[in-house]
Amino acid sequence: MNEPGSGPGRPGATLTAVATGELVAAIDFGSTHINVAIGDALGRLVAQEHVEIDTHALTEEAMDAAAQGIASLKSGCGEQLAAIVAGIPVHLNRRSGIVDSTIQSGWLGRVPQSELSRRLGQSVHIENDAVLGAYGELIVGAGRAHRDFCYVKVAHGIGAGLVVGGRLYRGGLGLGGQVGHSRVPGRSELCRCGRRGCLEAAVCVPVIQAQLAVAHASPPATRTEEVGRLGRPVWSTGRPLAGQWISADEIPVLDDAASKHILAAAGSTLGEGLAPVCNLLNPTALILGGDLGGSADFIAGTAAAVERYSQPGIAATVEVLSAELGELAELTGGLRLAGRLALK
Repeated sequence: MNEPGSGPGRPGATLTAVATGELVAAIDFGSTHINVAIGDALGRLVAQEHVEIDTHALTEEAMDAAAQGIASLKSGCGEQLAAIVAGIPVHLNRRSGIVDSTIQSGWLGRVPQSELSRRLGQSVHIENDAVLGAYGELIVGAGRAHRDFCYVKVAHGIGAGLVVGGRLYRGGLGLGGQVGHSRVPGRSELCRCGRRGCLEAAVCVPVIQAQLAVAHASPPATRTEEVGRLGRPVWSTGRPLAGQWISADEIPVLDDAASKHILAAAGSTLGEGLAPVCNLLNPTALILGGDLGGSADFIAGTAAAVERYSQPGIAATVEVLSAELGELAELTGGLRLAGRLALK
């Protein structure tokens, strides 16, 4: 006899996915770093390496370093890779496979899929890095409770990954999500794209670092002599700014009024720039990742501006959240996507 409430047929059972012996890999090309990782067949992290390098100025060397990192991790694990996914800090024209963005000249005209596949000896799937960040947050991060959200990576530039109806949305040619080059009213900063007033030119890590340096003409008190010798402040709520070469326990926490004001004002500018995105797509969440995504003041400033500049009905339903995966969102998304591709 069936148990009460179980219905006809055999009693129900809970199934749990178990990884096979296959391995997958992911590469995250940031502006100033490379993260490479090996994962199990479900895309869960097994081993990783980090390399500091300017991937725009040294694109060729960056791809060489990524391939060497994967080869090193792979030899340590002793297994063939079922799939490899790489996230690049530029947008790829998915029709041609060519990077045609002039913003990062080191990537311009390249065909990353063929170049990385040749180096690694097998096919590599290419995505924009912010798209992978969105996927990571969708599967195991702050996006799990949302079917429609925008993941915004705020680092040396600003990029976005969109999730619509529970699926990644890349746009007609894969070039969607370039919110960093939307114009912010009243701003005139020169952007690396050649135009003025872009959101990215007003809010990004180098801009925030410069503002903090002005606010703290004298180096703040630090816990180690090494940090004091840097002669410049760094922001931290547990994560360092990109480009810093000091360990997390050596980072001074700038929670003074000036620093908090700078971060909140930067967040407010971001929120003003994202309000049209909210009005257009009606997401239920904006998930902030990258180097600035962990600052409570930055998030609060963003949320206040979204509430102010978005339509009232939309503003009332959108949450502004910090990425749960932090700086590993892109790498995690790459591993999880590689695990999915390995099943096909």
